[in-house]
Amino acid sequence: MNDQMSSMREAMRLMQTGDLLAATAEIQRRLGVASPQASPPAAAVVSEPLEGTFHVLDGALQGPPEAGSEIPLEPTGDSPRQAPFTEHVYSGAAGSRRYKLFVPSAYRGQPLPLVVMLHGCTQTPDDFATGTRMNVAAEARECFVVYPAQSQQANVSKCWNWFQPGDQCRDRGEPAIIAGLVRELSLTYGLNRERIYVAGLSAGGAMAVILGRAYPDLFAAVGVHSGLPYRIAHDVPSAFAAMQRRTLSTLRQAHAASASASPSTLPTIVFHGDRDATVHPDNGEQVASETLRTNAAETLEGAGAAVESRKGTLAGGRGYTRTIFRNIDDRAVGEHWLVHGGGHAWSGGDARGSFTDPEGPDATAEMLRFFLEHTRRSP
Repeated sequence: MNDQMSSMREAMRLMQTGDLLAATAEIQRRLGVASPQASPPAAAVVSEPLEGTFHVLDGALQGPPEAGSEIPLEPTGDSPRQAPFTEHVYSGAAGSRRYKLFVPSAYRGQPLPLVVMLHGCTQTPDDFATGTRMNVAAEARECFVVYPAQSQQANVSKCWNWFQPGDQCRDRGEPAIIAGLVRELSLTYGLNRERIYVAGLSAGGAMAVILGRAYPDLFAAVGVHSGLPYRIAHDVPSAFAAMQRRTLSTLRQAHAASASASPSTLPTIVFHGDRDATVHPDNGEQVASETLRTNAAETLEGAGAAVESRKGTLAGGRGYTRTIFRNIDDRAVGEHWLVHGGGHAWSGGDARGSFTDPEGPDATAEMLRFFLEHTRRSP
């Protein structure tokens, strides 16, 4: 304990002198003492992948970077050095997970925002960072980014277990692991606790929805790309049914009962391709409609929110419909981007990553813009 306290004091001293690299190394050494690598707890193993085959839409897959490598950033005059993107292990009462952490080069100990990025099935943090280019966007906006890694011990396809009841609640399972990691990073780096956000793709998007419902006191806004509504499934068969919207009336009845037990929904931005054959686009529409309904009930006293719909087409790219939900103060509490012709892929992503659609509108830029427009609500 004395060694840990001494190490943290030394890290803070280095931050104050502006020597971020040395401070980061000291913090990493401290975390290595405080959080030894541990095997994750046993969990239900799913033998079938819950997402489609590993592919890229409209682009040649060049392959993700090797594990442990750094994602290259576009150089700027203000950032002569490469910002750190390093691997760590978090261990808590609910379990352990590896993660990659991006620290913007502007960090000198000041309270910066944090974006939690949850990958989809078969993906890795490096692959997801490459495909979304979130590190590049976060460098420009001076944000930390953390990429928790799902383990194959927890799910053979590395899917977040959004469909398991034990992973859909506060202080249990994977939500508790991710929340614990966020709290540890917040304390270690002195992050801005009013500006912590979570986003994900597919299974990661579904888990982002769960985290927003389970921890409204921790997160300020949610980003959902090709994801699913809160507690729409309770096992593997119901997960596949929800993804394809089979037995729709039964799913809606079960989901309505679960959603009513936890009605609070954070400001949410949703992206979904209207030709997604893996997760039906009705799921994205339902996530967006729940954001509208619960925000209207909580902030408008049932008066209803203003809904604005805009259509656009990228030069040489895809068309989209953007629906904006505003509260009584004319503040956007939700956005739904329906990408016309888009499949099961991150819109506007880099073709070097998996599940990316370079022709779509830039989901990364729009999510980060939406996030930074919101701060955490007071309890």
